Amino acid sequence: MAKSNFLNLDNLSFQDFDENSELIPLMTPEDEELINNESLPESLPILPLRNTVLFPGVVIPITAGRDASIKLINDANKGGKVIGVVSQKDEAVENPTAKDIYKTGTVARILKVLKMPDGNTTVIIQGKKRFEITEVISEKPYLTATITDIPEAKPAKDNEEFRAIIDSIKDLSLDIIKESPNIPSEASFAIKNIESDSFLVNFVSSNMNLKVEEKQELLKINDLKERALQTLKFMNLEYQKLELKNDIQSKVQSDMNQQQREYFLHQQMKTIQEELGGGVSSGEEIEEMRARAKKKKWDDKVKEHFDKELAKMQRMNPQVAEYSIQRNYLDLFLDLPWNKFSKDKFDLKRAQKILDRDHFGLEDVKKRIIEYLAVLKLRNDMKSPILCLYGPPGVGKTSLGKSVAEALGREYVRISLGGLRDEAEIRGHRKTYIGAMPGRIIQSLKKAQTSNPVFVLDEIDKLSTGSQGDPSSAMLEVLDPEQNNEFYDNFLEMGYDLSKVMFIATSNSMNTIQPALRDRMEIINVTGYTIEEKVEIAKRHLLPKQLKEHGLDDKALKIAKPQLEKIVEGYTRESGVRGLEKQIAKMVRYAAKNIAMEEEYNIKISNEDVIEILGSPRMERDKYENNDVAGVVTGLAWTSVGGDILFIESILSKGKGTLSITGNLGKVMKESATIAMEYIKANADEFGIDPEVFGKYNVHIHVPEGATPKDGPSAGVTMLTSLVSLFTQRKVKKSLAMTGEITLRGKVLPVGGIKEKILAAKRARIKEILLCEDNRRDIEEIKPEYLKGLTFHYVKDMSDVLKLALTKQKVHNAKKL
Repeated sequence: MAKSNFLNLDNLSFQDFDENSELIPLMTPEDEELINNESLPESLPILPLRNTVLFPGVVIPITAGRDASIKLINDANKGGKVIGVVSQKDEAVENPTAKDIYKTGTVARILKVLKMPDGNTTVIIQGKKRFEITEVISEKPYLTATITDIPEAKPAKDNEEFRAIIDSIKDLSLDIIKESPNIPSEASFAIKNIESDSFLVNFVSSNMNLKVEEKQELLKINDLKERALQTLKFMNLEYQKLELKNDIQSKVQSDMNQQQREYFLHQQMKTIQEELGGGVSSGEEIEEMRARAKKKKWDDKVKEHFDKELAKMQRMNPQVAEYSIQRNYLDLFLDLPWNKFSKDKFDLKRAQKILDRDHFGLEDVKKRIIEYLAVLKLRNDMKSPILCLYGPPGVGKTSLGKSVAEALGREYVRISLGGLRDEAEIRGHRKTYIGAMPGRIIQSLKKAQTSNPVFVLDEIDKLSTGSQGDPSSAMLEVLDPEQNNEFYDNFLEMGYDLSKVMFIATSNSMNTIQPALRDRMEIINVTGYTIEEKVEIAKRHLLPKQLKEHGLDDKALKIAKPQLEKIVEGYTRESGVRGLEKQIAKMVRYAAKNIAMEEEYNIKISNEDVIEILGSPRMERDKYENNDVAGVVTGLAWTSVGGDILFIESILSKGKGTLSITGNLGKVMKESATIAMEYIKANADEFGIDPEVFGKYNVHIHVPEGATPKDGPSAGVTMLTSLVSLFTQRKVKKSLAMTGEITLRGKVLPVGGIKEKILAAKRARIKEILLCEDNRRDIEEIKPEYLKGLTFHYVKDMSDVLKLALTKQKVHNAKKL
């Protein structure tokens, strides 16, 4: 086939042609007129060109590489030297047929055939006239077709618009030659010396950087004025591109000069640092970061961001303050465990043994952890639940996190949220600030070196709100399984996946936790321990731990169960075991002192030794105080440190029927007293009370230990029983306690904290407990061994309470009302 070769044209000299050659590098109007008057043959051999279009008057070299094209050129060179030249529609077609070529082409004359050193045949041809293929009459050995002459419509010589177009083409051609570094300046002389308007248009069209399809469209235009106008449009576009390209190259050259200057300065600085022993240079530091980045398992988004930030650091001067900030930022990226996860251990029996080994009791919590492991084992991938262990201090909520981490085979991290009032502690600071740091969540993951640790959020109920934002609101994104797969840290400036982290929050109170935050967590109630559980915990965990911490072995001190029970009952008053551990530590210090001073002591502790070491028992005040006084009732209360009993006392004095309440009571308990009093007045006949009494006597209700604040919706039945006992002078049954709230209609309402209250009742040696019927399900959830020795009475109405609580006989020396 034939292929144009513009490079060969640059090396072509006029000496390559003999005196009989008809090379016309610059066509005159007379030459053009002569060519237009020539008649065309009826048929011509057709030479397809792959990537160019031949215009009338233009001389181009082409290289023939296909057998059919070579034969056509040889036959034509021996004959009349006239051929038809057309362009291919698709340059990839090796053997074009009639459907693969354009219909419009140019009659060309062969000026010279050259044998090139590489064995190819190069032919110099000059376009003469345009033609259109009528019919392809033969395809072997090469294409042959009948043709029709296409006349060219020329405007009048005095057409001012056409003259303006031609002048513009000349001027723009000179500008393009001037701006383009690839076109020799001698080309401007050729443009200036072209006299023929048609040849000027064709010459410029042939040498423009256009696609074959665009040049073919120009060739098809019969009207010379229209073709000149279209050519001028393409030239304007070409000139604009050329100007833009030159502007960009100028700017790039300026930037390169600046970069080279900075490079040389950095190289000098590097040499100075090495001479002064300044350590690692910035270049080495960047290369080290790049090498570390190749080992990271981050996704394409993170990698792209890191590469961008590393390139920014590379452009910085190491002496500026921002350089160290950028270095710290990239160090954080490299230190974070992107997509790095520890392998979970799914041995559920082993996990159960670890939980039982480290914690006695807490069956509900252990059950929930084992359920989580079971689901994770079956599914192998799940969003971690957000567990919140809720209960009084010292029951083992925080230490439970360590056991869970060991059971799962994960890393363990913990942060304390108590008193946190700065939102940036959670979300981090923007790195533009001085002293900016990532949030504590990201810092802890960096420390853990894994993206799926067991993460304990300690004291989540003690988050505070300050002038620096609301940390509890910032925790919403951390603890929301639907959002924390893209947790945004202000310092990191990217989302980090927290969905595989197992968060365990701990809390002493639910009241101070923001409702939206509480909604995102699964609340697991960790209640207090019974006396029996505390004794076992002391024996299994606390005593061995304290002996080890004080440098003693197991034989240095022995405390039997009866003595441990005495310590629990007489020296601690709590739901947890923190105070118990302090008392045991005091016992161990007693042994350590005697061993160090080489003095004799009883290794097996007796009851007398307990009193000698710890002093007289101080926690006997929560024992049940039996008496024969009307108006005294034992109630059950829930506190932040567990359950407790309290005594409600009522007394009458002559007056005008006022109601006084003391004992540092809250608003709810005062309302309960008022409701109880009004209920008694409304039902005085039923209780056998003379209504006139209410106007002759003042009533005073007191709850002892006035220094301790008391409030809560659980003292209604206790106050009503106390008042009815007072007005009727009937005493309350022995060893009886009660809890519940009432309405004005006398209905008993259920209350919370049942287990803690039951434990307090057992500590106080209570035998019978009155509860609302709706609290029966709470009792059924408690282990039977915890309920041993207790009798429960379930009531729905205050009349039931009074029947069970009050004796029929009046107290000795009852007042006459």
